Amino acid sequence: MTSKVSSEKKKISIYDIVITALFAALCYVATSLLHVDIPTPVGKTMMHAGNIFCLLSALLLGPLRGASADAIGMGLYDLLGGWASSAPSTIIMRFCMGLVGGAVPKLGGKEKHSFAWTVAGAAAGMVTYYILYLGYSFVKDLVLGNAVATCLADVGTKAVTSGISGIISIIVASLLYVPFHKALTAAGYYRKR
Repeated sequence: MTSKVSSEKKKISIYDIVITALFAALCYVATSLLHVDIPTPVGKTMMHAGNIFCLLSALLLGPLRGASADAIGMGLYDLLGGWASSAPSTIIMRFCMGLVGGAVPKLGGKEKHSFAWTVAGAAAGMVTYYILYLGYSFVKDLVLGNAVATCLADVGTKAVTSGISGIISIIVASLLYVPFHKALTAAGYYRKR
């Protein structure tokens, strides 16, 4: 009985670790190279291409591996890119983004690789992050002693920039899913899992 149970458990292979690290690196590099800082009433926010690869890693690697890649890549960017105080919250929010974004397509069963389920997964992951990010920003602004009006103005600016970035990220990640999925399939990634 125990051998049957243990043989049914999925093991994490070196291949899983490497592909997760690769996607974490893609999240980090895309954010580092393609971002625009935007001032807000309480500091700054940014629009960046890292969201595209966060969504793509969730869609391609599934909930746990995708969430891990997102949290590692974006957490490292915060630590090394001048946003260190935000790193803990980024790690949590990005993990949730990847978890939801990777789990939703699985609800599609045999159709999970269809364009509709891909878009649904990308949208669910992005909306999860959007809600967490704006909620966290508002609470953080209040805790730091800012007036409610200032907090609302800050969150309003972040809502617009994150909304635009989110829509672009959903579209691009959904379009990139097919060629990336074909490449990972050809490389044998899905057979090795």
